[in-house]
Amino acid sequence: MTDSTKTTVPTTPPTGTDHRAGVAWRRSPVHVSTAVPSRPAFRIGAFSLVWRGRMVLVCALLAAAAFLLLCIGLGRGDYPMSVPQVIEVLLGGGERIERFIVLDLRLPRGIGGLVVGAALAVSGAITQSLSRNALASPDILGITAGASAAAVALLVVTGGGTVVGVLASLGLPLAALTGGILTAAVIYLLAWKRGVDGFRLVLIGIGVNAMLVAVTNWMLVSADINDVSRAQVWLTGSLNSINWSQIVPAGIALAVIGIWTLIATFTIGALRLGDDTARSLGVKLQTQQALLLVAACGLAGIAVAAAGPIGFVALAAPQVAMRLVRSAGPPIFASALTGAALVVGADIIARTILPVSLPVGLVTSALGGPFLLYLLVRSNRKVSA
Repeated sequence: MTDSTKTTVPTTPPTGTDHRAGVAWRRSPVHVSTAVPSRPAFRIGAFSLVWRGRMVLVCALLAAAAFLLLCIGLGRGDYPMSVPQVIEVLLGGGERIERFIVLDLRLPRGIGGLVVGAALAVSGAITQSLSRNALASPDILGITAGASAAAVALLVVTGGGTVVGVLASLGLPLAALTGGILTAAVIYLLAWKRGVDGFRLVLIGIGVNAMLVAVTNWMLVSADINDVSRAQVWLTGSLNSINWSQIVPAGIALAVIGIWTLIATFTIGALRLGDDTARSLGVKLQTQQALLLVAACGLAGIAVAAAGPIGFVALAAPQVAMRLVRSAGPPIFASALTGAALVVGADIIARTILPVSLPVGLVTSALGGPFLLYLLVRSNRKVSA
């Protein structure tokens, strides 16, 4: 006997003069497959996922590369150690002096590089997805400049340790976060015209960024020389003075915002398709855009507060991850791993490979500048075509 569930159902009604055939066709049960071709789908509670083998493989390789770079960085210094020795110490072994050097002296810097790089990369992935523009990163749009201006105001205007004014009462992390959010709000309002166009957002962000850089330079010129020297070192973007008191809050914020961003991946993907398409898919456009923008500003703010404005990580990491994964837009998790590996690798170059030890921000800017030119040339060719 033939199983009725396996009966082939025609997709078009039968032609001819037999009326009963048409009635039978209309009453036949149609079983619609929910499987995605070549991509097995599965459900976890209220969430449905699609298995993407290349993305999983790339993320695993990026995580391994980030861990390897971390171990290399922990082993470089006046007391050199090999990667197996570093791994042994991280697993609880090793000699006492090795544990002191790795866990107490070098580990905060390495973990700080991972957290700051991941936070900047996720922030860049969000802003590029919202604006649908590869150039829309926090450092290009002026969000990082707004966080830096607020932090510099705290460092130089209030005299560092003197508790004066609103910024001093907030502290450096909250001051940077407040400056980034206010700057993003101003840019969003100025760019709004029956929606947010990515090209207009980038142009307005570049203008706001230039004004905030001018304000920061004015504060540096007007302030005391001792405060200026401290702020100037911080403005280059450095992991030299990072410690656990800065890493732990940044790590908690990265975990909370990052998990929420991963959950909102469908919303981010819908926003990449345009405002009208996102509305038709049931996305509350203004609410979701505002929440994602606040999340991006929060991540950029905590990264700037912890290590200063490390340039071009938020711009380059999402684009590199997108090309490795071959996805339609910047992938969140792969971008975080790429940013973490990029900052830790740049810190190794800045500390140990170059003749003079430099802040990590100078190395990332030197590497990100040519990448920005590549994106500009690529965008220009697309427009011309």
